Amino acid sequence: MSSRTVMVLAGGLSHEREVSLRSGRRTAAALRQAGYDVIETDLEAGLITTLSVDQVDLVWPLLHGASGEDGSVGDVLELLNVPYLGADPRASRIAWNKAIAKTTLRRQGIKTPDFVTLPQSLFRELGAGALLKLLEASFGLPVMVKPLMGGSALGITRVDSPSQLPNAMMDCFSYCDYAMFERVVDGVELAVSVVDRGNGPEALPAVEIETDGPYDYDARYNPGRTEFFAPARISSAAALRAGEIAVKCHTGLGLRHLSRTDMFLGHDGEVYFLEVNVSPGMQETSLLPQGALAAGQTLPKLYSAMVEAALASPAQ
Repeated sequence: MSSRTVMVLAGGLSHEREVSLRSGRRTAAALRQAGYDVIETDLEAGLITTLSVDQVDLVWPLLHGASGEDGSVGDVLELLNVPYLGADPRASRIAWNKAIAKTTLRRQGIKTPDFVTLPQSLFRELGAGALLKLLEASFGLPVMVKPLMGGSALGITRVDSPSQLPNAMMDCFSYCDYAMFERVVDGVELAVSVVDRGNGPEALPAVEIETDGPYDYDARYNPGRTEFFAPARISSAAALRAGEIAVKCHTGLGLRHLSRTDMFLGHDGEVYFLEVNVSPGMQETSLLPQGALAAGQTLPKLYSAMVEAALASPAQ
């Protein structure tokens, strides 16, 4: 392989900055093992000048949170005519909004838990008490309360009793002005990553997530509360179905190169889409690397194949 330079873009100013930095360091190390020249940089004022002057073959954005996943960084990279790995701006914006992503995929026949999305302003105008009673009566409990846009389970609460709803709302609105109320699906929580090594999107083995309590930010990034099983402890038929659904979500939302779909295998045997991540975490406890290792793939070899595939199909 001829020497190529890959810029790993990580950090930013979102609530998920530290997660992004750890993902960037891990990915940069794997790319160096694969023989690439790697530049690690933050989302900072000098970035546009650097990309305009330096010879960078590809940018791999590993930014978590708004600017990294809402399509805005992709817009800038396209204005600079710099190839990058990951979803284009249009697809990023669709995936970033959980309600739009769920509605888009439901129309394509993919099952997803019932939900409703309401802005913070409506609670002030109609009265929080009345709206919360209406939601409880319509959805029943338990229900998941989550920010319409965001990652790493920040601001997400499982509500099992009416007394938990007010605090759940306050936590949610501290991260986003819109709240999603989603019916709870009981079953096995799964994460299925999709990668493209040059032959089209393919699903990595499903990773099963078992937690002591909700799979929240603390459970995701601090060892001890969560146990992962890769591959998941489900039947081969269920594993195949989960992989098929993940690929359908990836293609149905117009994503490229990589993604991670979070889902539940319900007790009824159905697979339910929850959300998709266009910039999956790549640190030690992250789910895409676990899926890759469960498939018998080394990270340097996988990431190298993904980089070459991205260079062969730059954004249009």
